Amino acid sequence: MNTRDLRDLKVSAIGYGCMGLSHGYGATPERSEAIRLIRSAYGYGCTFFDTAEAYGAGDNERLVGEAVKPFRSRIVLATKLHLNKEDGDVAAVVRSHLEGSLKRLGTDYVDLYYQHRIEDDDQVEEVAGVMGELIREGKIRGWGQSQATEDQVRRANAVTPLTAVQSEFSMMERMFEKDVIPACEELGIGFVPFSPLASGFLSGKYTKQQTYEGDDVRRVITRFAPENVERNQPLLELLYTLAEEKGATPAQISLAWMLHKKDYIVPIPGMRTTARMEENFGAADVALTQREYERLEESLAKLTLYGNRTDQDIAKLKRMR
Repeated sequence: MNTRDLRDLKVSAIGYGCMGLSHGYGATPERSEAIRLIRSAYGYGCTFFDTAEAYGAGDNERLVGEAVKPFRSRIVLATKLHLNKEDGDVAAVVRSHLEGSLKRLGTDYVDLYYQHRIEDDDQVEEVAGVMGELIREGKIRGWGQSQATEDQVRRANAVTPLTAVQSEFSMMERMFEKDVIPACEELGIGFVPFSPLASGFLSGKYTKQQTYEGDDVRRVITRFAPENVERNQPLLELLYTLAEEKGATPAQISLAWMLHKKDYIVPIPGMRTTARMEENFGAADVALTQREYERLEESLAKLTLYGNRTDQDIAKLKRMR
């Protein structure tokens, strides 16, 4: 697979979002199967693996750490910490979280360490300073923010240059395209979209009759409400049309569109079957011409999309179990 640069880190053009192997989308694979999938991803050329301390209450880090152990030094491993507003000694708290992640991952350094959401805007510079110390100590190679605003990105980067910003971005969620993504380009920061296929919606595999159970976030993501699935069909029709012309799938067109847009964008779709892995990593070989890209952009601009994904809606899931 071709590679891309997230500032100083070289990664595969498409990474692997590992969250769904532990929680978030209903029934998860058996542990042995999850490990096989992660190792298979490396076999496909993926060298960028993403997890977080919050995924499965730490279990996802343990899983990913075990799976990547045979090739740990040859990949970029990313994880995230979450800081609360009431956390006092930021430096001590960040270091404590990192030590926990390192233990669960079974490694002595993290390549890319993100702040998982920013609850306290007043902490931005302080967190950035601590991350700089950790980089100098060799405990992390780079750092990033998740769902940050342009102002937060610029303030943090002025203290310790950011490696990447990880936020939701897809054909169905483009709010960061107005300010954050251009700021990343200006400052030399990579941009890592999570949910690049809109939680699977852009694969075209879900119907309004579909039901979701357990901790599946699609129970509360409004774009999966039956009426919105129906109202968003013109987007899928657009994808199917171009996919047929290119001998590809709607998911591959969605990812190819993203890859064509900027060379510092590296999506991290989740994959829980070999078929999805082949499809998503195969998107790296689907090259859009400039005219195809422009035609797609023109058509997208004319569409009205319904529903979205918010942290507030996802929080409702805990009360539904």
